[in-house]
Amino acid sequence: MREAPRVGKAGQRVLESVIYKSLGASSSRLVVGPAFGLDNSIVRLSRGRVLVATSDPLSYIPSLGPKVSAWLSVHLLASDLATSGFSPQFGLFDFNLPPTLSDASFAKYWRSFHQECKRLGLSIIGGHTGRYPGIDYTIVGGGVVMAIGREDHYLTSSMARNGDDVVLTKGAAIETTAVLTRVFPGKVRKALGSTLFDKAWNYLHKVSTVADALAASSIGVRHRGVTAMHDATEGGVIAGLIELTSASRLGLMVDLGQIHVSEETERLCELFRIDPLVSLSEGSLIIASRPTKTNEIRAKLSSHGIPSSIVGSLTSKFRGCKAITSNGTRSLGYPDVDPYWKAYSKAIKRGWS
Repeated sequence: MREAPRVGKAGQRVLESVIYKSLGASSSRLVVGPAFGLDNSIVRLSRGRVLVATSDPLSYIPSLGPKVSAWLSVHLLASDLATSGFSPQFGLFDFNLPPTLSDASFAKYWRSFHQECKRLGLSIIGGHTGRYPGIDYTIVGGGVVMAIGREDHYLTSSMARNGDDVVLTKGAAIETTAVLTRVFPGKVRKALGSTLFDKAWNYLHKVSTVADALAASSIGVRHRGVTAMHDATEGGVIAGLIELTSASRLGLMVDLGQIHVSEETERLCELFRIDPLVSLSEGSLIIASRPTKTNEIRAKLSSHGIPSSIVGSLTSKFRGCKAITSNGTRSLGYPDVDPYWKAYSKAIKRGWS
């Protein structure tokens, strides 16, 4: 029986066997190109300057509405770019809209999109907008966000070093908590109760790592502080840790007990039968830092109202990730699939609201 294509991001096998083997013309200006676990590409310009670029889907989730959907789309792109240590500066956006989306609804989406770009200092320099048969919610296009900066100041997730501390902001399943609470508020409120529901409802604006990344990197980059950053998206915190570790060709000892899972997130994940450690967690930033700077970085994050914890350390003694648990040490494998997508689809089919 033929295996059904996976939903969500392509897996490492497809990326390495198909995508990365065919990348068009080569260029001597390309400093960092596509690779597993990397958020951004780096192109050398001139006079010690580089262009940092990233791309991601644009979404419109009807149950969230146009304004919230636009905010999420902007921040998912901006968060990837900010892991370079640079602020997002320029954007190109391609909208392939469902024919059923009205001009009035798209206008609301676009106004919110514009306002959030403006707040982040991100100039919209071009793109495409149209409606096409066969297009359906929730993915309605794609975007590219870019920045220009000094070549000796950019970061990638491949630059972590032996002995670095690994710091995680906020905790696990941040986006999972934010989106499922807002898409299925009645079911979630009934399961969590009013107090925890209100906390989960306020997760929406945690679904960004722009402030996290810029605050952390302001302490210093490379040998002066932060060596690498990576935001946890599909596959959750575990996937993000493995991606950063793999990109840097190191090993990681991670203490799973130090990965914060809030009570509201834990209860919501029980409701949807999701493991919070491997579920969608945009909003959680993984930071590799020189140990002498870790406390200063965490203090800076705290001054911006961003909680963090040290969850592990990187080593050159082995490759891959090993987890410290109450039952001893075990190897961590990359999540086969993010449970968020199946849980979301099941809830829709069941008529949850």
